[in-house]
Amino acid sequence: MQFFGVPFTVFGDDSLQYLNTILGKRAFIVTDNNIIKLGLADLVTTELKKANIECKIFDGVEPDPSIETVVKAAGIAKDFKPDWVIGLGGGSSMDAAKSALVGYAAGIGPLDLAPSTFYDLRATAKLMCIPTTSGTGSEATWAIVLTDVAGQRKMGLGSYETMPDIAILDPRMVMSMPPQITGDTGMDALCHAIEGYVSTWRTQFTDGPGLVAIKLTFENLKKAYDNGKDEDARKAMMYAASMAGTCCTNGMFGLGHSTGHAVGGLFHTPHGRAVGLYLTYTMEYLINGSGETTSRYAEIARFCNISRDNDDKKCAKALVEAVRKLAKSVGQPLSVKDCNIKREDYIKQMEGLVDRSINELMTSAVTRVPESEDLVKLFTYAYDGKSVDF
Repeated sequence: MQFFGVPFTVFGDDSLQYLNTILGKRAFIVTDNNIIKLGLADLVTTELKKANIECKIFDGVEPDPSIETVVKAAGIAKDFKPDWVIGLGGGSSMDAAKSALVGYAAGIGPLDLAPSTFYDLRATAKLMCIPTTSGTGSEATWAIVLTDVAGQRKMGLGSYETMPDIAILDPRMVMSMPPQITGDTGMDALCHAIEGYVSTWRTQFTDGPGLVAIKLTFENLKKAYDNGKDEDARKAMMYAASMAGTCCTNGMFGLGHSTGHAVGGLFHTPHGRAVGLYLTYTMEYLINGSGETTSRYAEIARFCNISRDNDDKKCAKALVEAVRKLAKSVGQPLSVKDCNIKREDYIKQMEGLVDRSINELMTSAVTRVPESEDLVKLFTYAYDGKSVDF
């Protein structure tokens, strides 16, 4: 038995108007202070008030939200008693909203969430996500990423009940993204789609969204980065991010995410930048040891008109170079040393980097599962920007 889950998705111009048609009494909006300053929360509350829905805003979400933050949000939700929990913002805000719903409706801490347990969360409140970035795809996934501050660890959580009921993709919400965030989040979307497409958990249902998301990203990320007012490129990247989320959450993430999470937890590198950086090194690692994944990469390269070579390995390597070229064009680092991480600090944390990577579930969802020794080499090669040859 397998599953494929997606939220009811409203997209395109003026999508926020859908908010004035929903039924309910109270909406608890989980976001960050920057979203408030940009006036994006006002766009949401204006439409909800037309539906006679009372709103309460929690704007205390930080990048890579901590356990303490989501517990605090859940406590406020319990007092307010909403019938809608709305994640408004980037992946951090949407993930925090999912966790807040769990704490409010199930009365448990985020670390107590068991993927196989049914909590009947919707008996208490429904979940909606409205992204203001184009990358995490959290609006289309059940995944939750939280930070254990004390343990310097990013944790992947979630269950099928943390899949949003509704996702609203209104291009107005992403038009103010600065170039750096456009690049960071765009590479996150590309990583989701590529890793989901080659995951051992993939299905025929995930292949389509993954391929289209990859093609849209190659065609539109640079345009959105160069000109943030390009509405067509912004829309395409919004849709690409959501489809990429659908691909990877119904399949699984891969080594780019497990290694990127490790670095993000220990060195606080932004999520999209970290996973995008490690994506090409882990792709090379898989090409060197898996004909199956090499063939899948070749399919991507041909679909996106990156290479038409009959040799799968040549196509796959062309895809790696295309990813690197795109990353460079949108201001992304191509090596760890470019992230201003000192070599001695990086080497000092090597045991922690390897341990965190090995213990990520997504590490098991690739066709070449690395041992500790290979991970040490991968991390070392990535620091120096050296192509993986093992």
